[in-house]
Amino acid sequence: MPFLKRHQLKADKSFGQHFLISAPAVSAILDACNGAGSILEIGPGPGILTRPLSDAFEHVHAVELDERMAKPLSVCAPRVPVTWGDALKLNLPELVSAMPKPLVIVSNMPYYITGPLLGRIEELAGELDRAVLMMQREVGDRILSPAGGSERGGLSVAMQCGFEISRVADVPPDAFFPPPKVDSVVLRFTPRSVSQSDRKGLGKALNIGFAQRRKTLENNLATGLRKSKVEIADWLVELEISPRARPQELTNEEWWRLLKLICERVPGFWPV
Repeated sequence: MPFLKRHQLKADKSFGQHFLISAPAVSAILDACNGAGSILEIGPGPGILTRPLSDAFEHVHAVELDERMAKPLSVCAPRVPVTWGDALKLNLPELVSAMPKPLVIVSNMPYYITGPLLGRIEELAGELDRAVLMMQREVGDRILSPAGGSERGGLSVAMQCGFEISRVADVPPDAFFPPPKVDSVVLRFTPRSVSQSDRKGLGKALNIGFAQRRKTLENNLATGLRKSKVEIADWLVELEISPRARPQELTNEEWWRLLKLICERVPGFWPV
């Protein structure tokens, strides 16, 4: 905190800022990055994590939206280049294409853009070795929720199908300044061998299947695909899935099989 006071930095609520100040959390993130050829840090803020990353790894690049962070970043991590702009809008594929591999993305993600930022990281899956991401623990628990779990949703299935996911560390509110009102968690995402077309196709199927999670999968698919409930029920029986199943009850493998069948039966839905 003395560093923040020296630079007269206050968290900006419009950016969802909570600055990491916990040495154990920083250490856990660094350990999870072992073996990286380069690091892309999204949202470094004043550089509390950037400095130890630049000490541990030769190639570190940061992306930051808040230009108030220019001076503190230049002080604590002077050899780290910074791309100024919104990570949700920048051409990240072009940025990472020239970075040495294995590439690891690190981010203390603002809570309000966690979903969209995960989507951007999905787009980079083919370039990544892994991503080490801090997020609200409630979101982390949702991402890890197994088939049948009450917190399971489309995000859970999309991320589990696209990545191997493991918990790195739980992070309490007092690890940040100012402290948020919720607990956080650091998760490690290792991309699976899944094509971008399959990721997008699965995402489209999940948006339809989870359109109304209180309804049965049969109802959601019939509405979203403009098919009769009878036809959808026949499809599900063919896949050995109960027509009365709700979307959160399906396993990841069942979602992949359902996507394949939809692509076969609905021309133009998505190529497999």
